[in-house]
Amino acid sequence: MSAPRSDEKPGLKRALGLWDLILYGVIVIQPTAPMSVFGVLSERGRGHVVTTILIAMVAMLFTAISYGRMARAYPSAGSAFTYVGREINPALGFVTGWSMVMDYMLNPMICIVWVSQQAHVFAPAIPYWAWAVFFALVFTGLNIQGIRTSAGMNAGLAAGMGVVIAIFFVAAARFILGQAHDGAAFFTRPFYDPATFTMGGVLGGTSIAVLTYIGFDGISTLSEEVRDPRRNILLATVLTCVAIGALSALEVYAAQLVWPASEAFPDVTTAFVYVAGRAWKPLFAIVGFTLVLANFGSGMGAQLGAARLLFGMGRSNALPKSFFGAIDPRHRVPRNNVIFVGAVALAGAFLIDFDLGAQMLNFGALIAFMGVNAAALVRYWVREPEKQWRNFVPPVAGFAVCLLLWLNLSKTAQIAGSIWMAAGIAFGAWKTRGFRGELVNFELPPEEA
Repeated sequence: MSAPRSDEKPGLKRALGLWDLILYGVIVIQPTAPMSVFGVLSERGRGHVVTTILIAMVAMLFTAISYGRMARAYPSAGSAFTYVGREINPALGFVTGWSMVMDYMLNPMICIVWVSQQAHVFAPAIPYWAWAVFFALVFTGLNIQGIRTSAGMNAGLAAGMGVVIAIFFVAAARFILGQAHDGAAFFTRPFYDPATFTMGGVLGGTSIAVLTYIGFDGISTLSEEVRDPRRNILLATVLTCVAIGALSALEVYAAQLVWPASEAFPDVTTAFVYVAGRAWKPLFAIVGFTLVLANFGSGMGAQLGAARLLFGMGRSNALPKSFFGAIDPRHRVPRNNVIFVGAVALAGAFLIDFDLGAQMLNFGALIAFMGVNAAALVRYWVREPEKQWRNFVPPVAGFAVCLLLWLNLSKTAQIAGSIWMAAGIAFGAWKTRGFRGELVNFELPPEEA
């Protein structure tokens, strides 16, 4: 057997299998994902929370197929704006990237809003604004130091969440079975209640329910560390959406039976905590603390993810490179971007409530999802000489459903999102003198070890 050549560069070890990827996806999305948005979903969907979660799952399944297929074509990119920019048009790639910036920057903001609201519930003597400043400073300070949670800690946190979810299911079952109800209709109302059902309400709720699945696309970034990536990335992305969708549907179904939609919540943002407390009083504190930890971890990760996206766009010349493309030589993190995202998130926490923030986040996310579906259609249907329906149906269906959900976001979210997108397009036009110059350099330099 010949010895390896001395001039070969070391590569990433392909050690991850299918179940490793699914576990990673569930941990990234978090098994408690629908709990933070339960109250908003119930209010917007007029009680049809389970239905909105399941419809959102169908939309994400089609988009997951497109993400998985594009990861085959660009195994080291894992970015919607790269897929669109290379497959369709660099200007559209920039627009997709700009929508992702909105998505990524709003994620830490709504996490700050949620944990600050919940902390205020636990300690009402401390005002909400003080908690918001505290969490924004902690997120920013830890990310500047380059502090990241380990995979083992994330797995442990996910296991702890799983235990809390199991306890909630037992407590909810005991509570529901111990209460009088009006027969079979009581158990079907979370799916369909003829007294409150409207298609607009369900689609509006579904446009928010997409937030439950945000993060599944992160699986595509592991392509270089996966055994048989052409098969496993696609399967893991789809199966992760199914697993999260099924678990989320069960969680909100139990919650809706414990606290019917006809009853108002003391606080819409932290509604699930009150539901858990009704099922079993100690769960008010247990679930509340669990969700604080979950959103704390999500907020930190989202802020660093936003900073890295801005760095990628700065390095690609899509944003001013001198500021957004800079790396702190000591901590090896994009410090300017971390501070910038932290400042924007803190300002947003005082200006936008959780409901509007979630819808604006999905405004950007759904544009990116439509872009990935369009890129997959161009690559695997338009450019392929042999036309196969399996290359046509998923991206077209994914694009159509995401467009329908995008159109059913609230008018306020659409106006705010449109202003953001218009500002990005204006910047791109100014930068390229009317889109006549190079907008984005997609031939990125290699990452440093």
